[in-house]
Amino acid sequence: MSLRTGEFTRASAETRIEAEVTLEGKGISRIDTGIGFFDHMLELFTMHGGFDISITCDGDLEVDGHHTVEDTGIVLGKAFDKALGERKGIARYGTFFVPMDESLAMVSIDIGGRPYLYYETPELTEKVGQFDTQLAEEFFRAFSNNCGIAIHVRVLYGRNTHHMLEAVFKAFGRAMKQATAIEGDLKRIPSTKGIID
Repeated sequence: MSLRTGEFTRASAETRIEAEVTLEGKGISRIDTGIGFFDHMLELFTMHGGFDISITCDGDLEVDGHHTVEDTGIVLGKAFDKALGERKGIARYGTFFVPMDESLAMVSIDIGGRPYLYYETPELTEKVGQFDTQLAEEFFRAFSNNCGIAIHVRVLYGRNTHHMLEAVFKAFGRAMKQATAIEGDLKRIPSTKGIID
């Protein structure tokens, strides 16, 4: 089987972002969004998912990080969508729990063509470094809408914001690794409808 790869570029008056994804990767990331903590979270997602991901972003950080984070979700979601193609042979579902010290996060996904985001965390501090923590939810919503997947994120408990978000992105990587894995029959689409839509 050939490697499943996808790339997407998006340019607007607010951002220019390029992303490349290889699903059968080695966990190698080359990520530069201009927001250090966000880069770190995407690196964790890449490594724990076993993907190879390259992202470059020129965003209007002089305004704030909102456009950069949301648009990165759009572009990365579309790159994954292209890499998944018709979704033939994939497991489709993935669920993973990740502890990070005092925090515990769960992410469950369905690559079923129907975007949906459920996002629940304890109260977070406003920022970690230069990252506005409200934007994590915007990233996942943009990814969901542009990849056509349902993502359920729940931090069951935690106190340290860095730990809670780190557990979420690690769990997202592991759940995506499960769901994108090839189960066997490369002609089978994992839906009784015969399509993922």
